[in-house]
Amino acid sequence: MARVVIIGASKGIGLETTRQALAAGHTVRAFARSAADISISDPKLEKVRGDALRSNDVAAAVKGTNAVIQALGVGLGGMFGPVHLFSDATRVLLAAMQAQGVKRLISVTGFGAGDSRASISCIQLLPFRVFLGRAYDDKDVQERLIKESGLDWTIARPGLLTSGGRTGRYRVLKAPSQWRNGSISRADVADFIVRQIEDRAYVRETPVLVY
Repeated sequence: MARVVIIGASKGIGLETTRQALAAGHTVRAFARSAADISISDPKLEKVRGDALRSNDVAAAVKGTNAVIQALGVGLGGMFGPVHLFSDATRVLLAAMQAQGVKRLISVTGFGAGDSRASISCIQLLPFRVFLGRAYDDKDVQERLIKESGLDWTIARPGLLTSGGRTGRYRVLKAPSQWRNGSISRADVADFIVRQIEDRAYVRETPVLVY
């Protein structure tokens, strides 16, 4: 079992990953600005309040762990102004991991980030750019930084996120020729992430996750 830190653990995929990682027997350090509000109680859970953009906070969170899960998000209101959270937080995180000698990173971006953007259909491309363009431009930078880091990284690119339950019946599309848009629950994204803590099948890969 691993000692894992989850960056962005208080909501969405991060919260669900926290829950599932504990159920799998891992020791979890849940890092978020609102970590105290996490409504999970477990002897293997440590809630750590901190800011993903503060080097000292992130360095302390990463210390002594075997793997890092990065599950940051931006609220809908933040999509329409300049977005730098993903790249700025990734720079801070990579520096902390390299300084601490932590090699395993599992990061969540999304379908449409990096080279998967070429797989978006013409019909979907315009609304994608209008509503998500600024965030995904920053996710492009985030992915590039991770790929250049030399770490043992996996970048998960889920499709449209839903609030459904964990089914385990999702597709992991590894080859660019397979990439397509679709939906997937946050719980099933978390299922994939937790499996990658100890599974090396997708190291230095960027799979798209959909049903």
